[in-house]
Amino acid sequence: MLNNAIQAIEQVGIEKVFLLLMAPMVLLLPFGPLVKWQRDQVGMPLRLLLVNISLVALCLAMAVAALCYGTLQLSLEQVFAALSGEAPKNLVTVVTQWRLPRIAMALLLGGALGMSGAIFQSIIRNPLGSPDVIGFNMGAYTGALIAITLFNGGYYYIAGGALAGGILAALAIYLLAWRQGIAGFRLIIVGIAISAVLVSTNTWLIITASLERAMDAAMWQAGSLNGMTWQKAQPATAFIVLAAAAALLMGKRLQLLEMGDDTARALGVNAEGSRLWLMLFGVTLTAAVTATAGPISFIALAAPQIARRLAGQSSVTLTSSALMGAALLLSADVVSQHLFAPIQLPVGVVTVCI
Repeated sequence: MLNNAIQAIEQVGIEKVFLLLMAPMVLLLPFGPLVKWQRDQVGMPLRLLLVNISLVALCLAMAVAALCYGTLQLSLEQVFAALSGEAPKNLVTVVTQWRLPRIAMALLLGGALGMSGAIFQSIIRNPLGSPDVIGFNMGAYTGALIAITLFNGGYYYIAGGALAGGILAALAIYLLAWRQGIAGFRLIIVGIAISAVLVSTNTWLIITASLERAMDAAMWQAGSLNGMTWQKAQPATAFIVLAAAAALLMGKRLQLLEMGDDTARALGVNAEGSRLWLMLFGVTLTAAVTATAGPISFIALAAPQIARRLAGQSSVTLTSSALMGAALLLSADVVSQHLFAPIQLPVGVVTVCI
């Protein structure tokens, strides 16, 4: 793979590669005043800003490498020609219909998982407060599994089932953990218990389903981006963009909730109401990912903590967590495609190794 990358750089020319890598920086130049305003008003540290820019550059570089590398290896010139529609039709199909949707969804779904993990770890104030640990991810999987095994539903039924299952699981965990308020440790323990119940339910659904439905569910359970298309990406994209935008708008309240409910209330924040809304946004992000690619584990758990350590922050930030999640999932997907080529592993098999 390294030799192929070197050959591609030699074919294109080091000057063009340098301009390609510098393009993100050039695109950010018009936003210099906005970045300065954000740093001055919000207090974004320089290290955090540099980490975010570095993660963006890393995602772009990995996306370009993923477009070039594969069974049919392409140069950068061929990739750009395919993206502009000037290449032969077969190359345009490979780049824009096969590789690009998978790369775009790896970045989008990874970002959604990273942001969802950051939301739950912040409101629970515990690094174990990840949706795949608490059970929200398992609730989304149960809803999708019911759509697959009992109703033989298509993609939109699975998406709806995952969203409904995630919300119902979150509601059950929240109500069972309520004792004149929500304590992070109690929420985690209740979530683990609900998750264990859902695992048993999922096993029963697979055992009692027909062989064909059980095989479909087992393949989908591993979490995979194989066969990703633009059509499959549309529902998840809408839910993720809306939920992520809403969560970012409530980012200031999330920071105040990390200080404790009493402090948040003293500063004029409705602690319980804000927590419920943020949990809803986090569950929506997780359910959208589960509906699209199946339950992908550990990205939501690891990405916020890695981003926090890189940025040197005492709290988890949504933007850095999303960028780290995108980089992790795209990296895992590239490994899953090419490590044992021509056999492609489900990306969930690789993420559990993180």
